[in-house]
Amino acid sequence: MTIQQLEYILAVEKFRHFGQAADACFVTQPTLSAQISKLERELDILLFDRSKMPVIPTEIGEKVIAQAKRVVMESKGLLELVAEMKGEIGGTIKVGIIPTLAPNLLPLFIGNFIEKYPNVLLEVQEMVTEEILSRLKNDELDLGIVVSPLHEGGMVEKPIFYEKFFVYLSKDHPLLNKKEIPVADLPAEDLWVLQQGHCFRDQVLNLCDKNVFQRKNFHYESGSIEGLKNMVDRYMGITLLPELATDNLSKEEKTRLRPFSGNPPVREISLIRTRNFLKQRLVNLLFEEIKASMPAHMQSNKDGRLVNFKL
Repeated sequence: MTIQQLEYILAVEKFRHFGQAADACFVTQPTLSAQISKLERELDILLFDRSKMPVIPTEIGEKVIAQAKRVVMESKGLLELVAEMKGEIGGTIKVGIIPTLAPNLLPLFIGNFIEKYPNVLLEVQEMVTEEILSRLKNDELDLGIVVSPLHEGGMVEKPIFYEKFFVYLSKDHPLLNKKEIPVADLPAEDLWVLQQGHCFRDQVLNLCDKNVFQRKNFHYESGSIEGLKNMVDRYMGITLLPELATDNLSKEEKTRLRPFSGNPPVREISLIRTRNFLKQRLVNLLFEEIKASMPAHMQSNKDGRLVNFKL
């Protein structure tokens, strides 16, 4: 039994297809199939039911695969431990980040990070929170940058910063007469919201009366905050923007931005990982780089009110 063979069966379990698994492992399908068959003979079991398409693990195969994931992870951890003891900083970090953060957060720290650590490959993908959690559990991601707290079993959350919510208003909207807006004064029927699956949508609906936010004769939900802003600019209405999304507004657009009064609603942004994650040094370096890119007032939550996003 070899680590390579275990990586092959993990690839087949992921893709449920021998050809796609071989491509992902950069070997030919006959090579991958032969090594898996060799492992099956050694263990005297059948790992996959090849009569079905897509192929599926057998009952005992599922148990072997679960153990193989731990063995492969520990073997990678051994290499990382040796590299760390040698003082080397390198490797790959696969990060999932939610779409309402990515466009405004990534430019703040990516340049400095890759310049400081040229031997670290940072692979970043945008996806919603549920997909980040799923991929973390399947070891397809190393880290997530998400809105927290999640209270998800088997996960460790490390808060990085806190973003206030702001109200973005259309031209001539009645609320422009106010310098600050109480949450209770938000006209839910004027609100443009993100589509299902975005945690920021859930936070917004928890601030408002989620039973009446839909317009009487037109309903639109965008997949991006920029899309919501465009609807406010072109038509009557309001939307909520997280703090980082307000940095790139024009001078005119900022005249239509209002803070909340009292204890403003905020969202907590965290790095999230599984409890058995091994790349601790890289995690800490990335955490510190992101935190250093944040203004001081966003690094703690002194007067804000955390908004829940699980409905």
